Amino acid sequence: MSSPSDKVMLTGGCYCGAVGYRVEDAFDYALICHCSNCRRTTGSAFKPFAGIPRDRLSVTHGADRLMVYGDDLTNNTHCATCGSLLYSVVRDGQWVHVAMGTLIDTPTIRPTAHIFVGSKAPWHQITDDLPQFQEFPE
Repeated sequence: MSSPSDKVMLTGGCYCGAVGYRVEDAFDYALICHCSNCRRTTGSAFKPFAGIPRDRLSVTHGADRLMVYGDDLTNNTHCATCGSLLYSVVRDGQWVHVAMGTLIDTPTIRPTAHIFVGSKAPWHQITDDLPQFQEFPE
């Protein structure tokens, strides 16, 4: 039987170091999102993210430096100093989608599919063999 101390924890944080977090290396899924909201939020062609219940992520420092765009049930949480998107609160506030680029440690999960490819940036070409979905797969 495992104890809470047996959980593998990953660290993550923003670009400037003002905000740090810890999250269990127990993600339920990882996807690459091409929707226009993720593109605008990240300033990139897509957002690789990993999903996990919200209570498995904790901010370790810089909670007073968080900038939340949205509400308690759906939001994008950034560092207010450097603007890094750290995670998005989704699914009625119960889950977080951790921006994989903010992880300092390497998670065991890898993205398994591209989502919202119907609205991907026209200048971006998907070059891997991962499955592609028009929306979020059920």
